[in-house]
Amino acid sequence: MGKINCSDDMLYEKTESSKTIFEGRVFDVEIKEITTPEGKKSSREIVKHPGGACILPVDDEGNCYLVKQFRSPFEKVMLEAPAGKLEKGEEPFDCVSREITEETGFVAENIEHVGAIAATPGYCSEIITLYIGTGLKYEGGNPDPNEYIATVKMPLKEALRMADDGEIKDAKTQVLLYKASRRLGI
Repeated sequence: MGKINCSDDMLYEKTESSKTIFEGRVFDVEIKEITTPEGKKSSREIVKHPGGACILPVDDEGNCYLVKQFRSPFEKVMLEAPAGKLEKGEEPFDCVSREITEETGFVAENIEHVGAIAATPGYCSEIITLYIGTGLKYEGGNPDPNEYIATVKMPLKEALRMADDGEIKDAKTQVLLYKASRRLGI
């Protein structure tokens, strides 16, 4: 593949104005009026999100712990790695340290940062920071009020197969499964 002959400067849009049209508990929605690189006027609808953090707990036997949770946009139960929204001023590491215990009952002796993703960059500002948790010790879970989840233990290899086959559709979970399999030599 050859080098792409285009500088990033040729791709930037200029924001002319922005207006928040919705302020919610989880996110806000903003409309931006922009000028394209070629000088045309347009608008962008942006979901402003504080970000999140996600952790894949993996035990010494090569099992991972995922959670089942009903997801209203899809009207179905989905299988995902434990995750949470960052609270105002909260660091991603603190978020996953809390979420792993709340959602699975485990505390991870080792929490390794393995990257971050922009899951839907076309319209949402959310960045999800990713971690793998090992050295697990069970201390008992405590989900948030109105959060109904079930923890599922399965071999990491089985979870990888499910991601490959499309049974696990959640993007952050897929990325974590692939990163964990490489880091842990599976």
